[in-house]
Formats: sequence, C-alpha cells, structure tokens
Amino acid sequence: MKIVCSKSDLLNGVQIALKAVSAKSTMPILECIVIEVTSNQIKLISNDMELGIETIINGEIVEEGVIAINAKIFSEIVRKLPENDVTIQTDDNFKATITCEKSKFEILGKTSEEFPSLPTITKNKPIILSQFSLKEVIRQTVFSIADNESNKIMTGELFEIEKNELRVVSLDGHRISIRKIQLNQEYEDTKVIVPGKTLIEISKILSGEVSDELQIYTSDKHILFEFDKTTVLSRLIEGEFFKIDQMLSNDYETKVTINKKEFLNCIDRATLLVKESEKKPIIVNITDSDLELKINSSIGSMNEEIDIRKEGKDILIGFNPKFLIDALRVIDDEEVDIYLFNPKAPCFIRDKEENYVYLILPVNFSGAV
Repeated sequence: MKIVCSKSDLLNGVQIALKAVSAKSTMPILECIVIEVTSNQIKLISNDMELGIETIINGEIVEEGVIAINAKIFSEIVRKLPENDVTIQTDDNFKATITCEKSKFEILGKTSEEFPSLPTITKNKPIILSQFSLKEVIRQTVFSIADNESNKIMTGELFEIEKNELRVVSLDGHRISIRKIQLNQEYEDTKVIVPGKTLIEISKILSGEVSDELQIYTSDKHILFEFDKTTVLSRLIEGEFFKIDQMLSNDYETKVTINKKEFLNCIDRATLLVKESEKKPIIVNITDSDLELKINSSIGSMNEEIDIRKEGKDILIGFNPKFLIDALRVIDDEEVDIYLFNPKAPCFIRDKEENYVYLILPVNFSGAV
C-alpha cells in the first residue's frame, strides 16, 4: 500500500476516526485505525463494538492495500508532522513507513483480518435534516442524560419521529429535556434510543452548517448517520423509553416571564458560593414584580432581585442551580417563560409552541434559607 495526502486531510480523517477507537480493550485490534486503500478511495475505519466510523479522505493512491495501525501512536505522529504532504507506505510484514519532508517514522502495524467489520443495515428511505439542526438538538438535550450505567435507558436519548416532526428526549431522574424540530417531509413513525456517547461524538464531527445535510437510517439494533464523506454507525439502546407525557402537565399556579441572560448570570454568580460537595440549593422567591434569588453556604450568602412579569400566586421554591444553568444556557430566546405549580412540583421552562421543554424537579431547602 502507498498513498500521498496532505497533512491537514489526513489529520482531519484520523481525528474523526479516533472517536470510535476503544481506549482499553481486551481486543488490541480495536485500539487500531484501519487504513483501507482501494483503486478509487482512501478510507479510515474504527470500531469499538458500540460505535463504528468510516471516513474517506482525499489523496493520491499509488498502491492499494490495507493495514491496521495503533490509533494513539498514529494520531500523535500525524499531529506533529510538518504541514506538508505525507506519504504512507507498507510492506509485506505490515511495517508502515510514514514520511513528511525530512521526517520519517517506521511503525509496526497489523493485519486487518481480525478487525470486526461494521454491521450493514438496509438503507431504505433516509431521514434527512441539516447538520445544523442535529447539532443544535444534541446541544440542547444531551446535558441531561444520566452519566452512570445503573439505568442504561437514561444514558441515551429518545429519537421519535411522527409524520414530519422529530422529538428528542433525555432525562436523568431529576430533569427532562425535550426538543422538537419540523422536518421537510413526512416519515414513517420511528422510535429509537440513541446512546448519549454516540450523539456527543457526532456533534463534534458535524459542520453545523444549515446548508449541509445528513441522512439517518435506522434498523432494529442500529442507527446510521451519513454526512460529508463520513459514516457513523451506532448500536441502539434496547428497551422501552420512559413514558414522560403524563409528567408534562400544562397546569400551573404561577407563570414568570424573565430576561434569560439576566436570570442565567444571576444564578451563575450565586454558584460562586457553592462547593460541589455541599450541593446547596438556590432559593427562588417569586412575588408580584420581582424574583429574588438567595443562597446560603459555608462560604457566605448572596441575594439578588430581578424584574419579572408574573401571573398567579407568589411562590418560594428551591432548585439545584446547575440544572437551571444547563437549561438556560442552551435556550436562544431573549425571554423565557417559567411555569410553577407548588414548591414540591416540577417547574417547566418552555416556549409557546413547545419546541423546547425543560422540566426540573425542585429540591428541599428547609434550613437553607
């Protein structure tokens, strides 16, 4: 095998493939990136058995072939090469010679025969949306997936399609995040649970351009994303997602309309006095024309008032400040509407069309005021 390609193209391809490389595995072959060169393309392949990536890079093909190279070593070499064309050549003993200007590396690769090929799924009608839309939907929901494996379902996000609407839902037991977007055409009803890890890695690769499209295909066990010259295939999380609709009440006793940036900055300031180990709640006191934020910790105390528009009753309620910050950070509206029922019921931050809904459970604050 022999190829010549620019350092920037090679590095970009390697960085994409790295996202599906197993850091520590009982199968050393999974710690490799496979370089597969055919007569018309140079493909980089990685697979950690949950997530698989294939990406095609530009370059001159001198000789066909295939080799598996340790991903960590290979990526570090490529990253530190001069900004010029890189030549990669292999011999019959799977030794790879990497040269760029006056720099020359020789590393021992492996045969790709043990490398598990990516599962194939039938490509029927693809779900088409812009890379910008998917990147935004992930950004606005992925923060509320659970970060432990005790409940596998909570480590993923529900992707649900009904006609021309995509609804994405994540939850961790303390909050729920929902985002809806309109698609350009109608599709068959689809409901799958996509691992959060997959979505985080895809988000890093997506261009985020409105004009760049991607295609999504699903099967019983897998979901496939195709965009630019990259294919990302992920195993789905099996099981039934939580029935959340019964939790999404439209009843409220208090509605507050508040400047989002002002509210977010105020909570952010309050967290300066909170040690992570303390888990101190922020107390929200809503009266006729203002919202007062109070926090008391071992470091000190703070209170601040913000002007609001209010409908309904006064209320005193406590929250984990991180949950409010996470939701407010991803909302692009200048003002947000907050709906509350009582100090023990969840609050809802949502827009009128319910394109986004954030449900946050309150916390007990007895003795915290």
